[in-house]
Parts: sequence; C-alpha cells; structure tokens
Amino acid sequence: MGVSEKPSRTLEGVKAFLIDLDGVLYTGKNPIPRVKECLERLDELGYPYRFVSNSTRRCRSSVAGRLQGLGYSIPARQIFTPPLSAIKHMEGSGRKSCYLLTTGDVHRDFEQAGISITESCPDWAVIGDAAQEFTFDRLNIALRLILDGADILALEMDRYWMEPQGLVLSTGPFVAALEYATGKKATLMGKPSPSFFQMALSDLGVKAEDAAMIGDDIAVDVQGGQSLGMLGVLVRTGKYRRDLADASGVQPDLVLESLADLAGML
Repeated sequence: MGVSEKPSRTLEGVKAFLIDLDGVLYTGKNPIPRVKECLERLDELGYPYRFVSNSTRRCRSSVAGRLQGLGYSIPARQIFTPPLSAIKHMEGSGRKSCYLLTTGDVHRDFEQAGISITESCPDWAVIGDAAQEFTFDRLNIALRLILDGADILALEMDRYWMEPQGLVLSTGPFVAALEYATGKKATLMGKPSPSFFQMALSDLGVKAEDAAMIGDDIAVDVQGGQSLGMLGVLVRTGKYRRDLADASGVQPDLVLESLADLAGML
C-alpha cells in the first residue's frame, strides 16, 4: 500500500513545528519557492518553530550563514544539528576528547565547546558526513581507535541525501561498516534519535504531542517524529521519491507538495 494522500491527522492542536532544512527550505543552492513566505506566515500567526537538520559538514553559525545567503533570515540559535547533541552527550559523560571524521568547518562547534580533537587515545570516534574525506586511510584510523577503546558517536545515520547530480551516500553506510568491523554499536546523535528531537522541543517549551515534524525523509523525519508522538509531515521536495516512500511502510499524517503549502492550512 502506498503513501496515502488523505491525512490521518490534522494540524488542529499543533502549537509548534520542527522543520528539516536540506530538501525542505532548499535543494543544492536553490531556495524552494514560497517557503520564505511560509515562515513569515508562521511568524505572523505566532507559531514557534525550530530547525532540526542532520547537517554535519557545517558548524551551527555556518549553517545560519548559508541560509542567509539563500535569502532566509534564521538566527543560529533556532538551528539544531547533531554536533550540538554530541557535545552535550560528551559533556554529560565527562569524557571530552574525540577523533572527528567529518569535513567542512563542523569542528568549530566542538572546539568552541572545549572538546579536544585528537588521534591519540580519544574517548570517542565521532562520525559525520565526511564526503570525499571518507577515505580508506581515515576510516582505518577510526577502526583502530575504536578497537583500542574509543566509543562510536554517529552524528547521523542517513543512507543518502540529494545533491544536484542526484542521490549520494550519506554517513549511515560508513557507520555501519565500522560497526561491522569493530563489533561495537554506534550511539546516534542526530535524527531520528529521540534525545535530539527532545533537545529542540525543550527549547520550544512544548510537548511532542503538541508539535509537528516536517521533512523530506519518510523514515528519519516522518517516522522519527511520529515515534516520539509528533505529527509527521512529508514534503515532496528534496530527496523525496514516491517509490521509496511507498516501500517504506510508513504512513505520514500529512503529505505536502512543499513546505510552502503549509501556510494555506493554518
């Protein structure tokens, strides 16, 4: 049975929104039409919202800067990414050194929080979307450190995401390879981890049952949100593909062509 066009729940009772970024506000370097106006409508109506992204290539401030370059005015404090969850997890454990297998400037979030980034006996092997940095050498460094005692923190476990040239591998397949090779299980920091969603919900001051999660990934966003009690809203932008959505077995509470369509439903 495919994804139903008819909503199983309505937006009645929803007080706040969690919103994915990549594939929902933009694809590649292109903002999705009328989404900016939708966010402005949410502001006008007094709906609070936070952005929850599995982006692990950029630090929080760089994510906000990129959004500004796409025409969005979104402060960094409204953006929640897996590195923030990982830092909170490390601080809570009292173990604050890591080997960081990522790319871009995401290391700045860790450095600013006082986390030591090292290849010498780290407490954690932190795996994010390293893109071309997922080299044989770097994966082998992670392998040896994990076998020597480092625990695995997966910033996200997405299987793939959308680039202009098409779907590309994300972090999940590489984390799975390290789990298989080492016999250790990774702890997930980003979506669909309940603790990650809860971090943003707590910032909003709302319960899960009073919020909706909006995203283009039917498993990570929709099912992840529903498992915590949120309304799960699927948008047909970004990496959405009907065949994959139909095969998932997940039934969204609401399906929109774009986030822009939300404005007319409030």
